Amino acid sequence: MPHADLHVGPARVFVQGIAGYARGVGTGKGPADETGIDFLQGFADVRIAFGDDAKLMLRGGRELMALGSERLVGIRYGPNIPQAFDGGHVIAEYGRLHVEVFRVRPVAIGGGDFDDRTSKARRFDGVYATFAVPEAIGLDAYWLGYENDEARFSGHTARETRATYGLRFFGSHGNLDWNWEAMLQRGRFGGDRIRAWSIATETGWRFVHAPLSPHARLRANIASGDRDPNDGRLGTFNALFPKGKYFGELSPIGPRNIMNIQPSVDFDLGSGVTVELLAASFWRHRRGDGIYDIPGGLIRAAGTSRVRHIGDQIEVSAGWQVNAILSFAVSLSAFRPGDFIRDMGSARTIRMVGAEAMIKY
Repeated sequence: MPHADLHVGPARVFVQGIAGYARGVGTGKGPADETGIDFLQGFADVRIAFGDDAKLMLRGGRELMALGSERLVGIRYGPNIPQAFDGGHVIAEYGRLHVEVFRVRPVAIGGGDFDDRTSKARRFDGVYATFAVPEAIGLDAYWLGYENDEARFSGHTARETRATYGLRFFGSHGNLDWNWEAMLQRGRFGGDRIRAWSIATETGWRFVHAPLSPHARLRANIASGDRDPNDGRLGTFNALFPKGKYFGELSPIGPRNIMNIQPSVDFDLGSGVTVELLAASFWRHRRGDGIYDIPGGLIRAAGTSRVRHIGDQIEVSAGWQVNAILSFAVSLSAFRPGDFIRDMGSARTIRMVGAEAMIKY
């Protein structure tokens, strides 16, 4: 993804291209898989300083955005094509307070060359504030507004208007680190009321005096599902535009109608080399709702199955940060379908070998 970055005083112009292709996928290609040759980013911004403590940035154009832990708004690295947005973005800083205000539309990705367009059906705006307190501890508070004229849930298409209210508490103290987040959603889907929510936690402990400095983590997540598609209430959580590698390198299941527990441990081998071991299990939150992928597409409808267990995943990955510019990563993952997937159709174990080389300049 080559780019050009021009700075003239407080003004900046940034342009970045992308060439993204998917080979061997067959007819199942989606917007996250292939875009051909296109513009990934193209924006201009200006930065204004008000003394030593206050700063303001005004930006307009096409850009990638990442907010907080990227559970709701992420760059979507991992899948082949990142998610970009067209619109306006304001960032203000005052002391320990960082506030972002934006009004954008997601880019609708086409499969050919130079055919990515601003979405006419979807709109997205929000206010995201971060307050940093001493000793590496922070608190996020945010409101995100989302509209989709062509939303689809439970086999029905209607207009979706959804507001997300969230709090995130994160930081580290001694050997302990944490990243906890609670999200509440309200709105309308056609004539139905939206009543959805999610709680996501990540808690870690670093054994600094042990060989290889192991860092153990436990992630536990729950995202609400819909109890009954005919009761006038939509309970399916909408994760909006989440990061791509949500539950690991493989991540075939997305954070909607899900309960998940995921222990992991990583080791520092020295010389920039790290290794991580991960296991995860997934269940449906509501039996009346199906399962979804990361972008929000329905993988399996609820059908008549009353089983909650979706499947289990194991993974080993290794990374090598050669220097500030060059890094390599490899991974081996497997996802074994659970009883729900077996009840509702074909169920084969997914195996994936991943290899990445990244150059940042």
